[in-house]
Amino acid sequence: MSGTLDGIFKAYDVRGVYPDELSEDVSRRIGAAFAAFVDAPAVVVGRDMRPSSPALAAAFIDGVRAQGCDVIDVDEVSTDALYLASGRLDMPGAMFTASHNPPRYNGIKMCRAGAVPIGQDTGLADVRDAAARGLPDGPHRGTLERYDILPEYARHVVGFVDHDVLRPLRVAVDAGNGMAGRTVPLVFAELPFELEELYFELDGTFPNHPANPIEPENLVDLRRVVLERGCDVGIAFDGDADRCFLVDERAEPVSGSLTTALVADRILSKQPGQKVIYNLICSRAVPEVIREKGGVPIRSRVGHSFIKALMAETGAVFAGEHSGHYYFRDNYRADSGMIAALLVLEAISAGKRPLSELLEPFDRYFASGEINSEVDDQQEVLERLARRYADGDQDRTDGLTVGYPDWWFNCRPSNTEPLLRLNLEATTRELMEAKRDEVLAVIRGQA
Repeated sequence: MSGTLDGIFKAYDVRGVYPDELSEDVSRRIGAAFAAFVDAPAVVVGRDMRPSSPALAAAFIDGVRAQGCDVIDVDEVSTDALYLASGRLDMPGAMFTASHNPPRYNGIKMCRAGAVPIGQDTGLADVRDAAARGLPDGPHRGTLERYDILPEYARHVVGFVDHDVLRPLRVAVDAGNGMAGRTVPLVFAELPFELEELYFELDGTFPNHPANPIEPENLVDLRRVVLERGCDVGIAFDGDADRCFLVDERAEPVSGSLTTALVADRILSKQPGQKVIYNLICSRAVPEVIREKGGVPIRSRVGHSFIKALMAETGAVFAGEHSGHYYFRDNYRADSGMIAALLVLEAISAGKRPLSELLEPFDRYFASGEINSEVDDQQEVLERLARRYADGDQDRTDGLTVGYPDWWFNCRPSNTEPLLRLNLEATTRELMEAKRDEVLAVIRGQA
């Protein structure tokens, strides 16, 4: 059992193939271990639309209740709605989802009361070890109660925008057959937007395309609809709808860095002087924009547990990651693709200009995108890079970051695979391409 669990307990969550790695029996064990770890009167449990989610969630709930812990079941929800339930009810929570992974996968995202994250170093390893041992049932069984969080969720997220500013924009939304198909209609019901809906039917087999909009091939249909219908913007959500990705009115994809800059600009226009967190693979434009708008930029390593902890420590109002995760202090510091999307729509409405024009002042550099290289010894390759670029400004916060006046790169190890991930940015496309190829040659032992 322990070997199986080692394979599915990742840095921030549980993720594995159903039923070979993550079965009902494993889920029940994890439920019991989670209940014992959080030692709370009750926990809240939600799930996405994957075919395996109902059975896995039911087994987890059975394990929780067997420990004498009550369960609030919020049924099919987005991950950010589960986080809201954890915050509003002040209970630990568990969400059954494998986010953007293929249909055969499922997983569990767990948090403490108030949507505080649980990672390997903050309890996930303890849950794994207890699940591997197995726990005897408690002397009494917890109760089970259903609770519909989604109406409250809709009211909460629309509270982040000024309704008087909003204009009747035409908005294409690709739900990817994921949970945005349930949440978007509720949220947009009272807003003045004309929706063009793509793949709103909940279907965890993902019959149209994978629910992973960070990959350009999964934006093809959204881009087509934006052009055909003359939309002001296109928004794509991942499977559990906690991340969003944009395409502008020309159907050009918008990077997570530009979205972070735009949302930061919008928030700082309402709350000047606030602290804003960005992760270290975001464009240099992000901290520049934060400073220009009167905010205080704070740099973080990649990963939601690090960012949420830094938000709690600093009181930051907002945090953005290049990967499409956006966090809000007034959302229990949890990430929400929906809140980010609404703030973008507010920015377009208030700016009275196309999205491409709003983004133009923030689009200052040329980025390589994330490039993965399989290596035998991650640390040895990082040291090789450090020696090769010893004349640059070096930082070891997360892997190795090296900066020069006109270009920089970050190279960091994957948590789960023998990979190094390279992100590089420069002031011109020619310099970016030249340095990208140069650094990759060093990583891959070709120089």
